[in-house]
Amino acid sequence: TRSLSITSVDQSMFEKAQGEKVTLPCTFVLSEEDEGPLDIEWVLIPADNQKKEQIIIMYAVDRIYNHYYAAMTGRMQFTNPDPRSGDGSLDILNLKSADTGTYQCKVKKAPGVQSQKIQLTVLVKPARTKCSIEGSQEIGKDVILKCESQEGSPLLSYDWRRVSGTQELPATSIPNKNTGELLLKNASQDYSGTYNCVASNRVGTDECSVELNVTPPINTAGIIAGAIIGTLLGVSVLVMLVFFCCKKHREKKYEKEVHHDIREDVPPPKSRSSTARSYIGSNRSSLGSMSPSNMEGYTKTSYSQVPSEDFERTPGQNPTFAPSKVAAPNLSRMGAVPVMIPAQSKDGSIV
Repeated sequence: TRSLSITSVDQSMFEKAQGEKVTLPCTFVLSEEDEGPLDIEWVLIPADNQKKEQIIIMYAVDRIYNHYYAAMTGRMQFTNPDPRSGDGSLDILNLKSADTGTYQCKVKKAPGVQSQKIQLTVLVKPARTKCSIEGSQEIGKDVILKCESQEGSPLLSYDWRRVSGTQELPATSIPNKNTGELLLKNASQDYSGTYNCVASNRVGTDECSVELNVTPPINTAGIIAGAIIGTLLGVSVLVMLVFFCCKKHREKKYEKEVHHDIREDVPPPKSRSSTARSYIGSNRSSLGSMSPSNMEGYTKTSYSQVPSEDFERTPGQNPTFAPSKVAAPNLSRMGAVPVMIPAQSKDGSIV
């Protein structure tokens, strides 16, 4: 007795790159004894046996149901819109790394039942590969060229090549395909040039380049001497600035102290009126005490010689002196020449 059978058993493992499309085959042949309704079901078998199978898409009672698995909504479909033709294959579009897993196709048409498992591996191509240089690019030093892809499924392999000059790697170079490092021992100026790294896995490649420039050693002694001289000059300038600032501060402080002493120690100046009064009073007392013997030098004294600074003022500011009521002494008895005592009028003039 012949019953339903699945014919697509040639390939059970698929490897595809992320973003590509895959077709998981599931073709079958029906027999005359299979009289029940056709039922085709695709499920995802979890890696953990404790979890249940997840239905992805199903054909039953002449209808397609594809809303069971939200992670693939809009990215999966039957290869043949009418699976009754014997083709229940599944297309998955825009593959993602999360789509990796074991898929099973089940075909039922009572009393026949058949299934087939397919392993799908979604790999990520190498991407965002970066090249760099580690170590001093000086003659005689060891230099390491590094290559690393930010994305990409293992196992990644790295291959270095030289794209300038002799286009051959130096004789002292030691490449590491797994880590992407290229060690150049005892580098010379001949090692200078452009180096290219190609990262690859089973689904794609990516590459990057780096420029190596091997130079003579740097004169570190001169750099150190220059740094020391520059530091000393900087310290000297700083010390000079501090010195001048302190000196300026002391000068300002001294000026303030001297100004303060002058204001406290010097008595206020006398008024001009008091000076004039004291001057006239002293003359009067001198004249009153003069004897006939010493009056001779004062008979012709000119009172216009009184210091003008004591009397040069506006009329309103000059005090008015009343005429003296003291009688003049009888100088004739003393045998002396009479002397006129000066008096001050209201307008400030001497009479």
